[in-house]
Amino acid sequence: MPVHDRDIVIVGLQPWYTPIGSNCKNIALEFSKHNRVLYINAPLDRKTILTEHADPNILHHKELLKKGQDALVQINPNMWNYFPLTVMESVNWMPSTGLFRVFNQLNNRRFAKAIQKAVRQLGFRNIILFNDNDIFRGFHLKELLQPEVYIYYSRDYLLAVDYWKKHGQTIEPLHIAKADIGVANSKYLADRLKSYNPNSYYIGQGCELSLFDPEQEYPRPEDMPKGGRPVIGYVGALTSLRLDISLITAMATRKQEWDFVLVGPEDEDFQTSALHGLTNVHFLGRKQMQELPAYVQHFDVCMNPQLVNEMTVGNYPLKVDEYLAMGKPVLATTTPTMELFRDYVYLGTGADDYILSAEKALAETGTGIAADRRRFALSHTWENSVAGIYAAIENFERQKARMQ
Repeated sequence: MPVHDRDIVIVGLQPWYTPIGSNCKNIALEFSKHNRVLYINAPLDRKTILTEHADPNILHHKELLKKGQDALVQINPNMWNYFPLTVMESVNWMPSTGLFRVFNQLNNRRFAKAIQKAVRQLGFRNIILFNDNDIFRGFHLKELLQPEVYIYYSRDYLLAVDYWKKHGQTIEPLHIAKADIGVANSKYLADRLKSYNPNSYYIGQGCELSLFDPEQEYPRPEDMPKGGRPVIGYVGALTSLRLDISLITAMATRKQEWDFVLVGPEDEDFQTSALHGLTNVHFLGRKQMQELPAYVQHFDVCMNPQLVNEMTVGNYPLKVDEYLAMGKPVLATTTPTMELFRDYVYLGTGADDYILSAEKALAETGTGIAADRRRFALSHTWENSVAGIYAAIENFERQKARMQ
């Protein structure tokens, strides 16, 4: 039977009000087409309450806490967002994982109590609990909330980050193992889940690509270079944790006849890099999402010069789908996830590969290539990704029924 008319509770790392795109928010909206959904914002901790004085959403949450006001907000006819009226202890940097686990259980109990209040208010029954990668705050929720199905969703390798690594090396494998179902948006992460929990699945990645329409004619952005030379472009955050600065530098140094356009906010390493001394490299800064298709349309070749490390090796690069949806040739670094794209992108592992691939891309002909790229990108829908979650739930419930 399809997973319809169920009550689904979602916890995770990103609150509903997060301004950037979020897998979890898109999954929630897809769930809500056929089910009732309660999306739980991350609870505030004591450190955030004491130090955050600027973010209007956090200030709103603090005000709700102070007044004890109703914290449920309806998003659509089938979906509600909840601000938990509880405070978590800031314990992540405790030196002992054993001591951390004691306080983390206390935090989980507080969190569960807040969630139960919202569940009762909405009249939810026999819930499906979906955890978006929240290793710590969700660790005890399966036992405390007793859901019909508990799903752990992995979309990033968080243990590459010190904040999560300290206690997560011990706790996340235990968390994955006790979930009823593990799901991941890349095959690399799905294989990792399977090493702890055999009931784990690759469900692919959904993308919202309606903005990226190659039939729309966009004027060339005013801050793009105007030399009539080939443009190799990138859109997205410029961070040295995820992008290979040395690769971009080598390409731009060796191919002075090309312009390299980088659209997005820079971290400190990019700001102080040798790239700023190259006349054919153009940093255009942060843009609004709705502005990005115009830049991509006027790139001759798009790139995702990913640095391969613990954090990135399992990532699904959404920007590659955005490039492909515009029909553009794409240079990308070879990773397990990018192997799925091999027939539609140019894959490589360093500056030599990238330059050779860019030369091929600039020389390619044939109008059908762009259409094939777009067709492939548009197959990566949230409907298909959530269908994978539904299939995993149905399989689990069949197994559970046979055992009863």
